[in-house]
Amino acid sequence: MEFRVDEASGVPVFEQLRTQVIDAVREGTLAAGAKLPTVRGLADELGIAPNTVAKAYRALETDEVIETRGRAGSFVSAHGDTTERHAQLAATAFADRIHQLGVPVDDAIALVTAALRADR
Repeated sequence: MEFRVDEASGVPVFEQLRTQVIDAVREGTLAAGAKLPTVRGLADELGIAPNTVAKAYRALETDEVIETRGRAGSFVSAHGDTTERHAQLAATAFADRIHQLGVPVDDAIALVTAALRADR
């Protein structure tokens, strides 16, 4: 995801970042389990103070949009009702394993589609 900051906007920078993450999660651009840039890395990239990014991340964490896992970083949380959260977590685990195995995306989609359509 590419973050943007509009210095001319009347909206505080931390709120711009917070809104961009929420919008990306809603649109599916950021899936559950996606890792966000580090506070310092994003601040450097955008030319803003690290405290501004930290404030946005804290607000997102309070709203349970992201979760911080200590030194591992900040990640998009599973969201929605219980069934949707479990489905997101399963999809993330599947995607992680597919990447580890080096399976092309189109092949992985075909595999999961066949598995979902199989009689159970």
